[in-house]
Amino acid sequence: MSNSSSISEFLLLTFTGTRRLQLLHFWLFLGIYLTALVGNGLISTAIACDQRLHTPMYFFLLNLALLDLGSISTTVPKAMANALWDTRTISYTACVVQVFLFAFLLSTEFYLFTVMSYDRYAAICKPLHYGTLLGSRACATVAAAAWGTGVLNAVLHTANTFSLPLCRGNTVEQIFCEIPHILKLSCSYSYLRNLSVMTFSV
Repeated sequence: MSNSSSISEFLLLTFTGTRRLQLLHFWLFLGIYLTALVGNGLISTAIACDQRLHTPMYFFLLNLALLDLGSISTTVPKAMANALWDTRTISYTACVVQVFLFAFLLSTEFYLFTVMSYDRYAAICKPLHYGTLLGSRACATVAAAAWGTGVLNAVLHTANTFSLPLCRGNTVEQIFCEIPHILKLSCSYSYLRNLSVMTFSV
């Protein structure tokens, strides 16, 4: 039985074996990536520079823009590089980092959406108490809690995933390292472990 320590790299899924289509995918991903970078960069710059936008709603939008930048930068550049250079490999360490960052950024985004929904609820349903409910200190505290909970969630998921022995090859059937596809390579029955981590996350 081989262990995860014997795997030095993973093979990612390619969209196609045709070189021309791989280059088309590269240019398509490059366009999407640049659009996301420019859009989220403009949002971040506008909120940071305009004093009138220093309100709770825009503070959370700034956090969301930063999370979106991180999310797309975690997966798309490697997919672009693989399409451009006609490769499909990713090192074991890079895969672990990609799983951690993706889980961290995605879970933090979900927690931030929850905070943003409470912000809108307070602004609409309790407008007279809005300033006391969501002052600058409260906004910073709940945003830090969302980021911190995202880190904890990502550590648990990543540690749980890569602590399992991997003995079903090294081919990940996805264009980036993702937990469900890594778990398919495990030779142990991991359903209960994943259920407990998922329950903790919720």
